[in-house]
Amino acid sequence: MATKRKVVTFDLIRDLALKHPGVEEGTSYGTRALRVKGKFMARLKEDGESVAFRISFDERDLLMQTKPHAFYITDHYLGYPAVLMRLSAVTPEEAADIVAMSWRMVAPKRLKNA
Repeated sequence: MATKRKVVTFDLIRDLALKHPGVEEGTSYGTRALRVKGKFMARLKEDGESVAFRISFDERDLLMQTKPHAFYITDHYLGYPAVLMRLSAVTPEEAADIVAMSWRMVAPKRLKNA
């Protein structure tokens, strides 16, 4: 009998993010969002199916090359250090990895060294 894969939701993203120091819940453009000490980290897209994460351009390029069905950008994000992730296309482990990547990108040094 096959086991059902755990579904990644924004609630899971939030729970993973809140394990990191300084993460705060809020809104951005009318959707649920996460920040670190006021700096944008992630937000649920209006479609409710994707999350925008702030990450480096190099990390974004690597994610989009290795898992193009899960990670993508729209024209709006071309010039921003960010990537979009389809919730339905990633595992909880991959979600945890990108949450950690995004946290490292925006967290101040004093939090990273705490």
